[in-house]
Amino acid sequence: MPEAVKTYRQVQAEETRSRIARAARRLFAAQGYGATSIDAIAKEAGVATRTVYSAFGTKREILSLICDQWLTEAGAIERADQVFAIEDPIERLQGAAGWLTNLYSAGFDVVLIFEAATDESPETKALLRAKLAGRNQVMDAMIASLGDVLRLPLKQAQAIYRALAAPGVYQELVDESGWTPEEFEGFVADSLLRQLL
Repeated sequence: MPEAVKTYRQVQAEETRSRIARAARRLFAAQGYGATSIDAIAKEAGVATRTVYSAFGTKREILSLICDQWLTEAGAIERADQVFAIEDPIERLQGAAGWLTNLYSAGFDVVLIFEAATDESPETKALLRAKLAGRNQVMDAMIASLGDVLRLPLKQAQAIYRALAAPGVYQELVDESGWTPEEFEGFVADSLLRQLL
């Protein structure tokens, strides 16, 4: 069955939601998630406060869309599929390092927003845990796909990859120390190859 054609009103509503999410992303990154009000988001987006409430309901729902947009922009699912398709274990680990680097360089501001929002309500914490769980599942599956070529027990190997993916590592090396994303990718790839194979 062909996809239904969207009405002008539906397209307009999606564009408004997207504009609000972009405005919120800028404010969350600059001021912090907790310090940013719905009123401030509405002003930044150039819409009425009631429009934000009718489009999302809560800041948490805006945060969820920001995360989804970031993963789409980064091509996270497509790139993960490309990594799983690589036959050679060395190249697959290099691909895993590239996947992580691409994810962070496409939206490290979102990662930092998530880090800062973890002090919020139980519902917000649950949302963040769910989003993070998806990333961790992909990362764990990339390592598990190497099977018998790992020289460590699987759980240890997965923990090493997750440790290298800790936001503080990227922040220290790229944001603070001025490494390029390519240098970070090389570091992660080299570390994975040395430790896991």
